[in-house]
Amino acid sequence: MNNSYGAIMEGDTIVAISTPPGSGGIGIIRMSGPHSLHHLQTIFQPRERSCSFASHRLYYGHIVDPQGAKILDEVLAVFMAAPKTYTREDVVEIHCHGNFIVLQSVLELLVSLGVRLADPGEFTKLAFLNGRIDLTRAEAVIDILSAKTRKGMDMALDQLGGGLYSRVDTIRRALVQMRAVVEVAIDFPDEDVEIIDHSALARGVTDEVLAPLERLLRQADQGKIFRDGISVVIVGLPNVGKSSLLNTLLQEERALVTAIAGTTRDTIEEYLDIQGVPVRIVDTAGIRQDADEIETLGIERARKQIDRADLVLFMLDAQRGMEKEDQQLFATVRHKPLLLVINKSDLADEQPDLASLESEKESLSCLRISAKLQHGIEELKAAIFSAVTGDRQQWEEEGCAPNIRHKDALQRAHDAAIRLRQGLRAGMTSDLLAIDLQDCLDQLNAIVGITTTEDVLDVIFEQFCLGK
Repeated sequence: MNNSYGAIMEGDTIVAISTPPGSGGIGIIRMSGPHSLHHLQTIFQPRERSCSFASHRLYYGHIVDPQGAKILDEVLAVFMAAPKTYTREDVVEIHCHGNFIVLQSVLELLVSLGVRLADPGEFTKLAFLNGRIDLTRAEAVIDILSAKTRKGMDMALDQLGGGLYSRVDTIRRALVQMRAVVEVAIDFPDEDVEIIDHSALARGVTDEVLAPLERLLRQADQGKIFRDGISVVIVGLPNVGKSSLLNTLLQEERALVTAIAGTTRDTIEEYLDIQGVPVRIVDTAGIRQDADEIETLGIERARKQIDRADLVLFMLDAQRGMEKEDQQLFATVRHKPLLLVINKSDLADEQPDLASLESEKESLSCLRISAKLQHGIEELKAAIFSAVTGDRQQWEEEGCAPNIRHKDALQRAHDAAIRLRQGLRAGMTSDLLAIDLQDCLDQLNAIVGITTTEDVLDVIFEQFCLGK
């Protein structure tokens, strides 16, 4: 793919550690640029003296400081010749032992030889600027690295494979065909009425532009949830079983559970995968009036989490039933989307009287569970998913989903297409139609990176980690 930025300055060779910090079996250092092989040959002593550094082949040897002949590590090294590389430049990877001291020593050695430290995301930015991937595929790399569920990973992989690019490009091609017709009419103004069939072109805008744009916009809302997840906060009086529910949902003893009220003094957060949605589940301190000083601090944090929550699980104790303090606490969270969860249902046959709560909030969803015995937990997970996604049928479309940047451009393209259709129906002149048509096309071009400005590119690639 061609773009308007060209490649990064010729002769610039960059380097970074491409594996996460910490100890591990392997740590990888990556170089990209025309002098990558030269720098590898300077510091790498292969076991075989006849090493030819054939492309895409691993070689065993040692990294040696050429100044003092000191061995820094025993490694595997691979040279990959352009253009069949991630960046379409010559690329070298050095597979060291996964110790930060070793990796840092090799990195510092390469920098001392004149190799520049890579900026965050610079390898992927090179792949984009050198035409190996479009901008939607570059952004998919971020989503792959940050995916919290299998569903989120699948959506990112579909986008990396060109799913979003293909769908946007189909709309772009339709607009280009329309633009050709309009431009001919501009060149031959006396023939305007004969050249442009306004009704047919308006139908084309509806079917080939607006309909697919609207589907992409719907999927952008879906993608935000599967990509970024939701925050669910468990709220209730002390000792109603909030921590027990957290442990049951996570299937591990994450929170301390005792019969003593006020055990949880702070918020506890963990991620949970519910039908592909990453759910940040937050256990909060029990909110009550006579809390001590430390517990009060935890309650204040709990209130802040409630304000930021997408969904509140309001818990009641089935044995204790509805008390005045429960009603008072409910009044503080009733403005949030919530599910009413009655815990310890195995210890009480009758459901607490919820009349006081129902009068405060209509159509209140109520679930009976036993966190201890794990009764009703699957039903609770399904209710959480439904509360967030609504009609499930609209959430089962296959493929990738646009991110926030894409959604903004898609919405602008949609608005321009609406204006274009209105202009066609009103019989506007070709030069006026061309303005909205080009505006729609420009927005789609920005999504795939044809006309994206440099400052937007900087923002996108700054989100990457070093080495990618």
